[in-house]
Amino acid sequence: MTYVPRLKTKYADEIRSSLKEKFQYKSVMEVPKLQKISINQGVGGATTDKKLIENAIKEMTTITGQQAVATLSKKDISNFKLRKGMPVGVRVTLRDNTMFEFLDRLVAVALPRIRDFKGINDKGFDGRGNYTLGVTEQIIFPEINIDQINKIAGMDITFVTSAKTDVEALELLKQFGLPFKNQQANG
Repeated sequence: MTYVPRLKTKYADEIRSSLKEKFQYKSVMEVPKLQKISINQGVGGATTDKKLIENAIKEMTTITGQQAVATLSKKDISNFKLRKGMPVGVRVTLRDNTMFEFLDRLVAVALPRIRDFKGINDKGFDGRGNYTLGVTEQIIFPEINIDQINKIAGMDITFVTSAKTDVEALELLKQFGLPFKNQQANG
């Protein structure tokens, strides 16, 4: 018996049929699905201190369970002492089981650990069914040991869906358990 993440099973059993019914799709293949989760972290001081990138890669790999890679600058910017090809951030793209595992931990453990958390904003949609969420501190993830942190850094988490509209994507992400602000106000 191979392991299947809880949210993957939930999508197959409940979410897909619920969305099909709500949006009147003719086929289950039309139902939007979560394709990937992309996590990016900009490391501003990396131009002067190379160790910051190494620490960011290590932390991102610990959080996601998948090896992170450095993002490199595309051009020279003299005001920022930046040369083309210098590492300026860290990124990871999660798919399939690791994606569902990360989403489960984000919803169940990490987001509730944010101080004064009242839900996430539903204004992060791009018009094509993708949603980006900004996290201000990496210490909300339980995998990070706060004593070993040199610098508190934020990250952007982008949920890429196959939804054609933001309304469909919002409903999909709500069904996965993402706590949007207006959801608590309405019921």
